[in-house]
Amino acid sequence: MTQDPVPAIAFDRVGLTTPDGRVILDQVSLQIAQGSTTALLGRSGSGKTTLLRMVNRLIEPTAGRVMVEAKATTDWDPIALRRSIGYVIQETGLFPHFDAERNIGAVLEIEGRPKQEIAGRARELFTQVGLDYATFARRLPYQLSGGQRQRVGLARALAAEPKLLLMDEPFGALDPLTRAEMQDMLRDLLRRLHKTVLLITHDLDEALYLASHIVLLEGGKVAACGAGSVMALLPQRRGTRSRAPSHPSQTRAPGRYRPGHSFLGPDIEPTSEAEN
Repeated sequence: MTQDPVPAIAFDRVGLTTPDGRVILDQVSLQIAQGSTTALLGRSGSGKTTLLRMVNRLIEPTAGRVMVEAKATTDWDPIALRRSIGYVIQETGLFPHFDAERNIGAVLEIEGRPKQEIAGRARELFTQVGLDYATFARRLPYQLSGGQRQRVGLARALAAEPKLLLMDEPFGALDPLTRAEMQDMLRDLLRRLHKTVLLITHDLDEALYLASHIVLLEGGKVAACGAGSVMALLPQRRGTRSRAPSHPSQTRAPGRYRPGHSFLGPDIEPTSEAEN
């Protein structure tokens, strides 16, 4: 009899309540399988960013526990935990005084890796994220476009070869054409690298295109798991029929632009003041 594989991340009845009694997360239980890409969907205030930040211990729960590689985050050294996880955010967080190559190698530099190793890894990552080394290595962040900065941010997150990536609306600030290109690049990259990814997005089309699993959060609770359940629930929340494709295979083909859309239309008002 074979044992079930250990999940990369497990949320076990996780809760977060503020000192004034406001509930941010309420009994959230989820398992993120090794090598999967899981999208967290939800309106602003649903608790999705709070949940993601618990994985690298930027926020700690007031109830339940978060497990990474079968070990509670509270049992990890927080620095070691964060260095073991790639983290990509919407505005990339690049060091403005570092050129692109040094930004990519920053984590390796902090770890004290040899300069030759850092340089070789940076060159490899430029290729992986679709940037020409000779053209972009010496450019400072302000000399890069939004999409180029996001590629450098992704390369930096991959530099130490983490098994786990956390992505908090990484393409939310990009124009639609660049966003579509980045989605295509990321999907191809993840298929080759077999990383475990926890992705936050407001865009149902993006979730269907990139993720193998989809979770909908509402009011700090899990409202639905799985594309079918999420799709069935969303029209009820909007009062209209969803325009999203009914299956991930019906999303755009790689390289073809299709504007993403959010299910969070103007007819929906947040019911929680929690962080998103």
